[in-house]
Amino acid sequence: MKTHVKKGDEVEIIAGGHKGKRGTVLSVDAAKGKVVVQGGRTIKKAIRRSEKNPDGGILEQDGPVHISNVKKLG
Repeated sequence: MKTHVKKGDEVEIIAGGHKGKRGTVLSVDAAKGKVVVQGGRTIKKAIRRSEKNPDGGILEQDGPVHISNVKKLG
């Protein structure tokens, strides 16, 4: 599937609860039609204790947005 954005592009979210936010595309999943925008949709994820994270806890990370809800800038 051909996409109108690629990794590293500046985009703006044009629909949904995060409308108006701008950021850089971190990844594109063309098969699922999703893009991850830096600072676009922050989600909280619970993580287990591990060697890397001995305390576990809640991690904030960027979540995916549907590709039709982003507009390329410039």
